[in-house]
Amino acid sequence: MKVSLREAPTLLVPTLLVLAVLATGLVAVAGHAWRHGTQLMGGSLLLAAGLRIALPTRQAGLLVVRGRAFDAAVLLAMGLALVALATSIPTS
Repeated sequence: MKVSLREAPTLLVPTLLVLAVLATGLVAVAGHAWRHGTQLMGGSLLLAAGLRIALPTRQAGLLVVRGRAFDAAVLLAMGLALVALATSIPTS
C-alpha cells in the first residue's frame, strides 16, 4: 500500500486515539485506580475494534494487521475480557 505524504498524518489518527485512551488507563492504574484504569485499557481495545470495523482498510492505518473480521474479532475479545475481568474482581 503506497501512501502519499499528504495521507500519512491522517493514517495515524485512529492509532493515536486508541493510544491516548490506553495511556489514560495506564496513568489511572499508576495512580492506584486499577479497576478504572483496566476498564479504560479494555475500552481502548473496544475502540480499536470499532474503528477497525468502521474505517476502510486504507484509512485504518496501524490498526490493520490481518483481515478486517479477524482484527476486529481479536480486539473485541481482548477488550471484552479485560473489561469483564476488571469488573468481576471484588473490591477488598
